[in-house]
Amino acid sequence: MDQPLELNLDRSARTPLAEQIRKGISAAIESGVLAPGARLPSWLDLAAQLGVARGTVRTAYDKLSAAQLIVASRSTGTRVAARPAAVARVEPPPDPGSFMERYREMTAGPAIFQMGVPAQETFPATLFARIRAHAVRVETSAPAIYPDPRGELELRREIAAYLTVARSIECSPSEIIITGGYASGLGMALRVLGLEGQKVWMEEPGFPFTRRGLELARLEIVPVPVDADGVNVEYGIRRAPDAALVVVTPGQQAPLGSTLSLARRLRLLDWAAGAQAWVIEDDYLSELQLDGRAAPALASLDRGGRVIHIGSFSKTISPALRLGFLVAPPALASRFAEVAACLAPPPGPSVQLAATEFMREGHYLRHLRRTKRVYSAQRDALLKSLRPEEATVAGLAVLLRLPDGAPDLAIARETLAFGMSPAPLSAWYASPDSAKSGLLLGLATAPPRQLGRSCDRLLEIVRRFA
Repeated sequence: MDQPLELNLDRSARTPLAEQIRKGISAAIESGVLAPGARLPSWLDLAAQLGVARGTVRTAYDKLSAAQLIVASRSTGTRVAARPAAVARVEPPPDPGSFMERYREMTAGPAIFQMGVPAQETFPATLFARIRAHAVRVETSAPAIYPDPRGELELRREIAAYLTVARSIECSPSEIIITGGYASGLGMALRVLGLEGQKVWMEEPGFPFTRRGLELARLEIVPVPVDADGVNVEYGIRRAPDAALVVVTPGQQAPLGSTLSLARRLRLLDWAAGAQAWVIEDDYLSELQLDGRAAPALASLDRGGRVIHIGSFSKTISPALRLGFLVAPPALASRFAEVAACLAPPPGPSVQLAATEFMREGHYLRHLRRTKRVYSAQRDALLKSLRPEEATVAGLAVLLRLPDGAPDLAIARETLAFGMSPAPLSAWYASPDSAKSGLLLGLATAPPRQLGRSCDRLLEIVRRFA
């Protein structure tokens, strides 16, 4: 007996009727509505049922037969072919305690207090969408050739001009490499430098993703403590004078927010020049300094060509763009270009062209000014909602100190059920023995309309674990 078969055809659609029939039957087979061995109507009967030409159904059946979804026999008719039992593909969770588990926890969202992402409310999304749509049209109408592996020249010019004004870095477009964000820039720099097996200073506490990247590059990490003046350069020199690399966040230390003092900047550059060591400057927040003007970039003081400056649009526009840049020391510019061409090409031209237009027309700087005003207001509101003796500003976050030994990882996981995602401070330390307990509350994702209730809930969870 023929298997009942419901097919709805849209005669006004551009998709041919034969293809609609094929897709409908294929979907019924894949979903299990038509089981293996089920008999289908003959193509003559189905044509009559659907009110289409017999050749239309025959074409659909021929394609299904070619795909080995059905088999036709004069004795048994047309039936669904035998197939292996479908197994649902379930993505396995990351191993407990693994880096990828921590990565997913830190990047999941959107959530209140989540760090590392900008506020959606401040971004001119409609304007940028229009600019990007135009950029896509420009890209698709251009000749189909391989683009410059260093990135679009116009974007590199805009970035060079921006860095001169905002970060006091004097550089030419030829020294700028467009990257797929900070991680891409870090990977490219490590590939260019080729320092496998050598020592690297890493801020303690410091960005967990950077630490893991250095481990994957097979570098020997030397944790260097951070205080109110930034990374302790003298400690690093005493502990590892033979280090070949230093990775720092001098503008606003991640995660504590301190700015590397001028004295330590000069000492670091002097030591790096003498030791022939390299310095990677992670300028992850660019000029998003909420009080006063941001300190000039470390690279602006570099006279020995030892600093590789890495910037990103993830915190200022969106991490979804996967767009960043680095400024290569002149002596390494050609090497960076080679690595970009062979191993790390930049994002597609349309994303770069959209960013170019956004910067050239002044929208980027206006967006930054507006964003700083909003973040400042959200910082003040957040501080008022917390106990003053326990909360301090840490860059674009507020650090809620917890008693020593408090399980900040468990507290952070508990808050997920309530739409919150503060970052546990202890995860930023290389050694569990020296780790301090706390919660980093992102300012960009702390909207005032939900702030009071969220803070009350957060403090209630903290008290439960105290």
